[in-house]
Formats: sequence, C-alpha cells, structure tokens
Amino acid sequence: AQTKELIALALLTMKFALIASLVASAAAFAPASNSAPKSTALNAEQKASTALPFLPYPPNLEGYVGDAGFDPFRFSDFLPMDFLREAEIMHGRQCMLAWTGFVAVDLGLHVYPVPEAYEGLTSATAHDALVEQGAMGQILLWVSFMEIFRSIAVMQMLEGSGREPGYFGFDPLGFTKGKSEAEVNDLKLKEIKNGRLAMLAFSGVVTQAVLTQGPFPYV
Repeated sequence: AQTKELIALALLTMKFALIASLVASAAAFAPASNSAPKSTALNAEQKASTALPFLPYPPNLEGYVGDAGFDPFRFSDFLPMDFLREAEIMHGRQCMLAWTGFVAVDLGLHVYPVPEAYEGLTSATAHDALVEQGAMGQILLWVSFMEIFRSIAVMQMLEGSGREPGYFGFDPLGFTKGKSEAEVNDLKLKEIKNGRLAMLAFSGVVTQAVLTQGPFPYV
C-alpha cells in the first residue's frame, strides 16, 4: 500500500510540474497590457521551439548537435548544458546496449554453460533470480567503480578541461578518422538520435515483456 501511495504521489508531482511548465510557457505568449509595450514586442519576437512550437525556444540549447528546442521543463536554464549533454549521450549508449542485450537473451543468446539457477529465465524474470544469487550486487559494485571515474571526468569537464561531453577518445574502428567537422557532427547526430530512440525503446520493451510475459516480440 505504501508503494502505491509513493507512486501516486510521484505521478501527481509530475502532473503538477508539467502544468506549471505549460502555464509558465503560455504566459510568455500572452498579450501584455498597454502600459508595457516593450514586453509585448519582446514576446512577439521570441523564437519558438522546433519540437514544441507552442513553447519558447530554450536559448542554452543553441549550438549543440541534435538541438530541436526540446526542453519543456527548462532544465537547461539552471543546469550546465555540458552536464546535460553528457547525461543524454551516456544514457543513450547504455540503452542501445541494454535493448540489444534484453532482446538477445529472449532470442536464445546465452553464455554457456548456463548456471542451473538461471535455467529457463527470461530477460523479464532474470532480475529477481540474479539478486538472489548475488550477481546484481557484483554488477552494482563494478558499475559504481566506473561511475566514480566518469564523475571525475565530468567535474574536470565542467571546470574547463576542454573535453567534449560524452567523448573519451574511444573510436577503435576509426569512424571519425580523416573526417571533416561536418561529417563528424553528422555521426554525432546519428548517435544522439539512435540513443534517444533507444531510451524510449528500452522503456517500451521492458514494459511489454513484463505485461505479456511472452517471448520476443512480446505481443
């Protein structure tokens, strides 16, 4: 019962935040009174978001690859853009790997020999079994170590190290070697778009797998 109350409270908070964001954004387009003609002129000339044309364009997004003006909660107004871009790229990459791994297991790809405790598990049912066997604790430990070092790199970036958000010089196949800036930006755009799609896809595939309890494609 307590869990349901917490979920309900979280959803209610999100709804209030969305309403507040829309109200605040709509206020920017409201006609000003005659006593403030300068404010009216500024609102009339305000640039609209490409992704959400009924909202104003978040100016801090300008210049970043993949910018479509999508920031309805205006996180970019109070958080460093390099931090936000690092988080977007990181989660996008994780979800591209996660979707592939989740589906691959349910298509029969396993590491053999499969431990007896893991026999018959699906991607959706594996979590509880792995927690019980202690495997999830090991994953948490090693991922935490990696996150410590990544966090140091993020802090250095925010202090002016010059590193681009999300980039650590990892290009073993040389996709960016000898490419012009425009070509490199095109590759970055493809990665960001696929990462955004993967974040939605992974959320969807996990939800569908749990609801149907069936094999891929979970219908």
